[in-house]
Amino acid sequence: MSFRVTLESGEAFSAGNESLLAAALNAGIMLPSDCRQGACGTCRIRLLEGKVAYAEPPMALAPEDEADGFALACQARAMSDLRIRMESLALPPAESRRATVAGLERLTPDVIHLRLDLEQPVDYAPGQHMKLCLADGTTRNFSMASRPRGTEVDFHVRRIPGGRFTDVQLGAMRPGQQIEVELPHGAFIFRRQDYRPVIMAVTGTGLAPVRAMLESLLDDPDCPQITLYRGGRTNDDLYRHEELQAWRERLAGFQYVPVLSRAGRRCYVQDAICADFQDLSQHAIYLCGSPAMTVAARAAVRRKGADTAYVYAEGFSFQFQEETT
Repeated sequence: MSFRVTLESGEAFSAGNESLLAAALNAGIMLPSDCRQGACGTCRIRLLEGKVAYAEPPMALAPEDEADGFALACQARAMSDLRIRMESLALPPAESRRATVAGLERLTPDVIHLRLDLEQPVDYAPGQHMKLCLADGTTRNFSMASRPRGTEVDFHVRRIPGGRFTDVQLGAMRPGQQIEVELPHGAFIFRRQDYRPVIMAVTGTGLAPVRAMLESLLDDPDCPQITLYRGGRTNDDLYRHEELQAWRERLAGFQYVPVLSRAGRRCYVQDAICADFQDLSQHAIYLCGSPAMTVAARAAVRRKGADTAYVYAEGFSFQFQEETT
């Protein structure tokens, strides 16, 4: 049995046993997507009418989000005729580019600052990521850690023990080496149209896309009030700590709050946010880090009244799926 799926724009397609994303692509309708595994949330839609079902609950869709009418097109299957609204913004299309390794610097024992020089500039929204193309045809995703600035792009890459790329190939890279990349991808971007004060929560290299967002707002008189909660185990995990402290002078109302699970407050970022804010109903929330953190933080901020429509998350599931050697 097939059902009719109508977008708010008026476009329509038929969907049977395949996912809504697959059905749309088969009909020549391009819906935003990325991982296609239900882990990133790029394909999030809102159900205006009708019902969907999943073979398994997708990682990037909390039960509270589903109750509010949200769905993930890459995993959802139509159970009736549907009317849907796309939640992702219109973003620049991805392009393939050759890049040259411009530098490699160790930020922590497990995090490398990778700098690339693209053969041509590529426009992207701070918060987006690239696909690095490996010789075997596979790709690895890494978020841009800086705002667009010509052909220069940089990244924070965490080593995954036994990882084919991060533990082996990255260690063998040298300045001057050429690689193929595809960018930009992803819908985890700063929503300038939001009028709300902003809370950001990051762990690990989840700092990278948030750093790009913050850098794009430096010295902007219209910058909203932003509080950045940064999680780690100990102070050694807080690379670029001094830089973020210094940005208090260049971002109006910016607060930087390190949260350590094995020192200081001895809690997780979502616990610190909920301890500091009793009501999050008027805030926009940005979450970036491990899938476990983003899932837990989504649930925690919802309990404090956060509106699902203003909770934006990027779970770095791809970093935990890297094949080992």
